[in-house]
Parts: sequence; structure tokens; C-alpha cells
Amino acid sequence: MKTEKFFLLDKQIRKRKILDKILFGIMAIAMTSVVAALLFVLIYVFKSQAGFLNWTFLTSVQTGILPMIVTTLYVVLVSIAVALPVGLATAIFLNEYTGNSSLIRLLRLAIETLAGIPSIIYGLFGLLMFCRMLNFGQSIIAGSLTLSIMILPVIIRTTEESLKAIPDSFREGSLALGATKFQTTIHVVLPSALPGILTSMILAIGRVVGESAPVLLTVGLTKNMPRSIFESGRTLTIHLFYLTNEAVHPEDFGIAFATASVLIILVVIINTAAKILTSKFRKKLGDI
Repeated sequence: MKTEKFFLLDKQIRKRKILDKILFGIMAIAMTSVVAALLFVLIYVFKSQAGFLNWTFLTSVQTGILPMIVTTLYVVLVSIAVALPVGLATAIFLNEYTGNSSLIRLLRLAIETLAGIPSIIYGLFGLLMFCRMLNFGQSIIAGSLTLSIMILPVIIRTTEESLKAIPDSFREGSLALGATKFQTTIHVVLPSALPGILTSMILAIGRVVGESAPVLLTVGLTKNMPRSIFESGRTLTIHLFYLTNEAVHPEDFGIAFATASVLIILVVIINTAAKILTSKFRKKLGDI
């Protein structure tokens, strides 16, 4: 009888090991496919720029894309500077200071609804509100404020999920030592949730850099070097759209792919800088 039980148990163990290997193989294939697709896109883009990507192309105001790079950086920095504090404070309030009342559920539903609204609707709102009603005109500040509203749901939801992942024992231990709710949130909860906050910021940056419709309606398409955020400009995505739309000769596509290469490099640099700053910020908070 015992021999039969051991035989059945051993058979179940072998089945589980086989199932684990199959699932591991599926996950490995999926990961390899994703990495291969990403490498293919990167290699294709950088290969197709056909030598147009050089120092003159990056730094020239008249024949290069320096104005577009500056405009894109302005839009990203202003959008994140506006949206990140608001989104972070909202996520902390929803997760740390509220319950599950009908009003809070309605607020969460509104945030999720905002996340699903097409970007062109945000562009129309920004055109009417910031460009016309507030008299900003088509400018970097108008586009940045529009994009900051658009990325708020991403920051709020991602940050809130990272805050939920922090064990309650962290909060209870801090409160037991005499810390206030606010001190616990700032010095215990937030440093532990920084990876999730970083993720929300990277997702927001990626969406800001990749948007075209709201930027076209609010920032404009003026190909000039902006001297302030109250002037119009042209981001890299809008410039890339016009290059591909008006391309006739093969070299036109080369310039377009060179612009796409710069856009990819810019996103990588911004994300890397965000990760480094977050790492230093976490270390600083840990020393307090």
C-alpha cells in the first residue's frame, strides 16, 4: 500500500516537473521573441539612417534638429515637473489616507476613464483651454500642461499599486516608534515604493515623447529654436511625421530614420537619468 502511494506521489512530482519545464520553455521563448523584436527594430532604425546621424545634424539650427531636441526636452521636463508631484500626492492620498467609500470609488473610476480617453481629445481640450482661454497660444507651456493632464492617470495608478505592495508591517512599525502618519509615509513608505514611482515616471516620459496629436494642436510645428516655454516649437515626433509625410527621395527617409534614432537615444538617456536620480534620492532618504 505504501509502495503504491509513493509511486503515485513520484508520478505527480514528475508531472509537475515536466509542466514546469514546459512553462519555463514558453516563457523563455516569449522573452527571446520580445528581445529579438526590440533588437530588430533598433538595428533597422539605426541602419536605415545611412550616415545622416552626425554631429552637425545634432547641433545645427538651420539644417539639423537641435531646435526639435530642445523643444522635446522642454515638453518632457515641464510635463513631468507638473504631473509627477500632483500624481504622487494623489496616489498617496488615495492609498494612505482614504478608505473605500463611494466617493473614492467614483474618483478611481474617473482616473481609469481618463486613462482610456484618446489623445486627440486631450489635444482639443488643451487647444481650447490653454491656447485660447488662457491665451498661451500654441506654445510649449500649453502643450506641456495638456500632456501633464494626459499622463496623470498613468502616474497615479502605477504609484498607487506600488504603494499597495508595501507591507503594512512597515507602517505599523514606524507608527509604533512614535512617528506620525506623514513621517511614516515620507520616510518609510515612499523610499520602499521608489521603484514603482520610477516605473510610473518612465512610462509617463515615454508617452510624452511619443505623442503627436496633442502636441501638434497645442505646441505647434514652428521649426525654430525656442527661447522660452511660452514660445511655439516642433518636437521630434512632429518633425519625424513631416519628414516621412513629405519624403520623396531616399535621402529624405535617411534623415527621417536619423531623427528616429535621436528620439530613441533621447528616451534612453532620460530614462537612465531618472533611474540614477531615483537611486540617489532613495539613498538620501535611507540616510535620514
